[in-house]
Amino acid sequence: MSDVKHPSHYTSHPSGVECIRIVEQFNFNMGSAMKYLWRCDLKDDPIENLEKSRNFIHLEIKRRKRMRRKKMLAANEATQ
Repeated sequence: MSDVKHPSHYTSHPSGVECIRIVEQFNFNMGSAMKYLWRCDLKDDPIENLEKSRNFIHLEIKRRKRMRRKKMLAANEATQ
């Protein structure tokens, strides 16, 4: 396989599992956060990778809070 499709910073985990096999099971924000954690010490600046992961976690928290508010509003409207 080519390094472009399977770069070492995503395939060198001691478990032998490739990062994509894990992150494709999650939504975009969570998968992206995991991807940056996975490669943290293997590509580019570790701090930058951690910050990128944190940003995607923050986006996911905001998304879930919006979903929770929508559910609460729908539940309130249904009881009225």
